[in-house]
Amino acid sequence: MTSHSKHLHSLTLMSVALLGAATLAACTAEQDSAGNTETSSQTAADSSRLDAIKKANQLKVCTTGDYRPFTYLDPESGEWSGIDIDMAQDLAEELGVEVEFVQTSWKNLMPDFLEKCDMAVGGVSISLERAEQAYFSDATLDEGKTPITLCENVEKYDTVKEINQPGVRSITPIGGTNEKFADEHYPEGEIIRFEDNNAIFDEIIAGRADVMTTDASETRWVAHEKPELCAVHPDKPFNFSQKAYMLPRGDEAFRQYVNQWLNMSKNDGTLKQAEKPWFG
Repeated sequence: MTSHSKHLHSLTLMSVALLGAATLAACTAEQDSAGNTETSSQTAADSSRLDAIKKANQLKVCTTGDYRPFTYLDPESGEWSGIDIDMAQDLAEELGVEVEFVQTSWKNLMPDFLEKCDMAVGGVSISLERAEQAYFSDATLDEGKTPITLCENVEKYDTVKEINQPGVRSITPIGGTNEKFADEHYPEGEIIRFEDNNAIFDEIIAGRADVMTTDASETRWVAHEKPELCAVHPDKPFNFSQKAYMLPRGDEAFRQYVNQWLNMSKNDGTLKQAEKPWFG
């Protein structure tokens, strides 16, 4: 994208956010004339995280760093990589600010986001539980949970019923939607809760676990990286889920800005470029 295009891109994003904030203010003003409601939407717009980010010249992004292809922190180099890492950097560039990645865990994702960050990224699944405390952007990916196991065992673990059996060892990271899915669907099986999400698939290869149920996108990437493992029907997952970016609850101006940036990124090749190193 040329610098001229980037400039126009940023102006368009800001205009959409301001238009959204103005519309909210107008709606609230109509409520004022009919009752005792004050211009709370205008106040919210005036104090949007969008303005705070610009003022601080910094976008703080919570992410776990352990969920490739979306987020990864190299323990040796300290370098961040991943689809959502690249996208957060692009958003910061559009805003004209620096980006700071704040490492968290799946267990502490929500409290760290609420206390320390402007947004959370890294393969974050939309859930009603999370939506009680945060907004979500438009979805970045539609998918669902599916198993991954040794290639020789694909037919043994291709249904929930087969995995939910005594003696079948399902491994899951602690916290997040994978653990929740395992608890809900595999009560008869053995659930292994594992701390290190970067090493979790090696437990299956080593024979210390039988199967893991995770997001289809992750199973595809892992199967590509570790030929001993195969994704089990990733095109027909057990359920439906979506990934998105987590944003401050109630901040319409910031959400509209992020959504418009995301819409443009999906259509101008930015998102595809971020995905290419991981999915080809």
